[in-house]
This record gives sequence, C-alpha cells and structure tokens, in this order.
Amino acid sequence: MRRPNPLLPRLCAALFLLMAPMASSQTLSVQPLNVVGTVSPADWEAYRSRFVEDNGRVVDTANGNISHSEGQGYGLLLALAAADRSSFEQIWNFTFTELLIRDDGLAAWKWDPAAKPRVTDRNNATDGDLLIAYALAKAGAAWQEPRYTTAAQKLARAIGKTTFARNGQSLTLLPGAHGFGASDRPDGPVVNLSYWVFEAFPVMAALAPEYEWNRVWRDGVMLLQQTISGRVRLPADWISLHNGLQPQPADGFPPEFGYNSLRIPLYLLRAGMTDMEWLRALRQRWSADNEGVAVVNVVTGQIRERLTDQGYAILPAALACALDGTPVPEALKTFEPTLYYPSTLYLLAKSLLGEKYPQCVSSAVP
Repeated sequence: MRRPNPLLPRLCAALFLLMAPMASSQTLSVQPLNVVGTVSPADWEAYRSRFVEDNGRVVDTANGNISHSEGQGYGLLLALAAADRSSFEQIWNFTFTELLIRDDGLAAWKWDPAAKPRVTDRNNATDGDLLIAYALAKAGAAWQEPRYTTAAQKLARAIGKTTFARNGQSLTLLPGAHGFGASDRPDGPVVNLSYWVFEAFPVMAALAPEYEWNRVWRDGVMLLQQTISGRVRLPADWISLHNGLQPQPADGFPPEFGYNSLRIPLYLLRAGMTDMEWLRALRQRWSADNEGVAVVNVVTGQIRERLTDQGYAILPAALACALDGTPVPEALKTFEPTLYYPSTLYLLAKSLLGEKYPQCVSSAVP
C-alpha cells in the first residue's frame, strides 16, 4: 500500500504564493497543468518510436544523434503526458545511470554514442535539470511513486544550491554550474531566458522551499520585460547581465532570438501566463501576414532563417488559440514527426491545447 505523498500540501501552498501579484508592471500567475493523459497514444508512439531508444535514451536527431539532459527531461514529461509508465521508467533509468553522475546532484548535460567515455561534457544544463525534476515530481504525485518524488526533491535542492546567483538586487538562474557566472567570463553573468521553465517553479518551491524559487521566477519575468523593451522587442538567446547594466546580447554568441528563445512563449502559455502584452505583439509578428516564426537578429531586426516545420508552426497557432480562441488549422492537428526538437515542441504545444483549450483542436463541426 502506497502512502499519501507528503509533498502535495506543499505543492498547493507554493502554487498559492506564486499566484500572488508580482513586482512587475502586470499581474502574473502560474496555473498548474495536469499533464497526464494530454498526449494521445498514437502521437506518443510516433514520437517514441522515432526518438526514444529501448534503453530510454532520447535521441537528438539533428545534433549528431547525441542525448542531453534537456531531451531526457522532455522525454519524461511526454511519457507522463501519454500515461506511459513503462517508457517513463526506461527514460528515467537511462537518465539516472548515465547522466546523474555529478557530485553536486545535477545531471551532466551531454552524452555522445560515438565517444568514449559517452559523457563528453560534465557541466549541467539547468533547463534539463528543471525538466527532469518537474517530470519526476508530477509522476510521483500522479502515480503515487515516492521514489520519483524523492529523486525530484534531491534534484530541486541541487538546482537551488548550485545555479541560483545574485546579481545586484536580482536573483538569477545560471544556465550551468560552470562557465556563466560573474567570475567565469568578462561579461558574466550570462543567462538564457528559455531556461526558466515557468510551470515548474511552483513544484520546485514545494520540493525545496529553502530556496527562493518565487524570487527567481519573478526576476526572470522582469528580465524578460527588460529584454523586450527595445526596438526589435525580442530577447536574445544568450544575455549578458554584466555589472547590473541594461541586458545585452552576450559575447561569443549570435545576437539572435533563435531556437532557444522561441520556446519562451510556449513556456509562458503552459504556465497560464497569458496576460503578458508581449505575447500579443509576438502573435501578430508570427502571423502568416508577417514574418512568421523566425531566427531574428535582435540588434538589426534582420531575419536569418524562417522556421516552417510543423513544430514551429504550431507555436503561433497556440498563441492565437490562447489569446483569441482561434481554432488551430487542420494541417496542424495531425502529428508528423520530423526532427527531435520541433517534434518535441509540437507535442508540448498540443498537450497544452488539449488540456486547456480543447475547443481549438476539436475536429467536431460546430
């Protein structure tokens, strides 16, 4: 007989705190997702058969078939969304045995099947750690499995201890334990706003309440508002916060709103944070009448690449649905997996739409 999960009351309390008004120009809130049962068996099987090996390794097919902590976290979350406990356990086993090898409790981010040893970069990627901890916590609660909850709590504590960094009056989230802090590089600290998985923060606050999750969440939102205040109104993937000055594109990275940052609006929608005015501006920018989803130079506004894959095309469709109730186009309702990353974004968006906005994806004729 399984005991009730002792963290559930804390999860509810943390959620209440995070739904309080924040110190920003808008009232923001985080609304929890159920997740379980929001990806159909057919969609999950199409994804699993292409990107998940039998040993639980999630394969990034556009990146030399490597695996990384981000992919393992997404794989866990999508297996949970499909209510596939067997696949979840396989993905977790690979993650635990192959990536959770650091002394600080975080996951090594990069695993290469062509290299020996397989882990070719032991630094962590904080978004991957967040995704893994979040999926484990949700699975532990949904399936009453204390083993998952305990692992999630350990990882949440490691994230708070190792990746939270003070920068002037702000508390920020470093992308990795090494290489991004103020003492690591001349323009440090450097952050990536797409590493704020907003829906995960209430869960992390319940798992590790000794750390200031609410403040990191709030300061991340405020940083986003700062970075979209310029002419182009798009955040760069990699941002320098050196000396507390106005955020700037970080040295050594293209000054682009690119493959990282384009998932920020999806994370905002999944957290229920639909009242940000920027989302409406982005919805207009991403419309078929304008530039669509694209990699954009945030300094010049020049488009470097237009992204037309189904997994990117569903992002403006999700925005239009959440903000205006616009039905998702028929061409986007059937999953056609291509590469790992856009296919993952597609299922995350479709999972959200199915749970919160089913009217937008219903095939029924009014």
